[in-house]
Amino acid sequence: MTATLPGTLQTQEVADGVFAYVQQPGGWCLNNTGLVVGDEGQSVLIDTVATERRARRLREEVLRRVPTPPRTLVNTHFHGDHVFGNFVFPEALIVAHEGTRRDMAEHGLHLAGLWPDVCWGDLELALPQVTYRDALTLHTGGVRIELLHMGPAAHTTNDTVVWLPEQRVLFTGDVLMAGVTPFCVMGSVSGSLDALDRLRALDPEVVVPGHGPVGGPGLFDANEAYFRWIQQLAECGTVAGLTPLQLARETDLGPYAELVDAERLVPNLARAYAEVQGAAPGSPLDVGALFGEMIDYHGRLPDCHA
Repeated sequence: MTATLPGTLQTQEVADGVFAYVQQPGGWCLNNTGLVVGDEGQSVLIDTVATERRARRLREEVLRRVPTPPRTLVNTHFHGDHVFGNFVFPEALIVAHEGTRRDMAEHGLHLAGLWPDVCWGDLELALPQVTYRDALTLHTGGVRIELLHMGPAAHTTNDTVVWLPEQRVLFTGDVLMAGVTPFCVMGSVSGSLDALDRLRALDPEVVVPGHGPVGGPGLFDANEAYFRWIQQLAECGTVAGLTPLQLARETDLGPYAELVDAERLVPNLARAYAEVQGAAPGSPLDVGALFGEMIDYHGRLPDCHA
């Protein structure tokens, strides 16, 4: 029986045999996944989802489109909303960047503790069995699938994008968002901008972001504008002697007020401040403390509908 879940679930065929599984509105822990189907139903799954119930719903949706479960599963980065559902695809060989495996093992199921009221289910952590460093090409059912590391840091330090050169389809993971506030506290503002330049150069026709609706190359411009705004705010705030939280409270969000999860302004500013002050992209910050400041700014725990 199909699970009834909050939000809107939609599977879109974005190219011949290429599907995007979109969970709207795309906020905290409502991510997108992908499915690439080649000859004779051979398939590759791109990411899973946050909870056991959502993962089993994803498996049902995948098996409507392929005769057998995917034999390969790619994780775009280590965050739980993209990897917690790995265990419901036991047939799949899990592939990810080497840093993704490392951070998955280190952080475990920590994300689930941030929202204790969410029904996470009986989760089991399933780590990648194959890792790569810079780039890796998969050949599945006649389809060429390129995995590219967006290093040294963008959304995290271990982001993978999945590029289908013949279909001109790009799955960005959380390097890119659509209608959802970007989030780079574990990565880099400047590194995110560099990653966007690399992604533009691929010249995709269809872009599947980590969260939010499927779009095209225009998503690059929207994300770039946000990150440059964050950089400018951080430069001004540093000169004014304001902390990131103080600056956030004084900032008019303007066009970014309508983005889902706008409270991410606080940790994003903290990352930008660190870079203004000379920190290397991806250098560790106290993410737990910044999550607390984000709650303070927002006035409550951020909404999570996983």
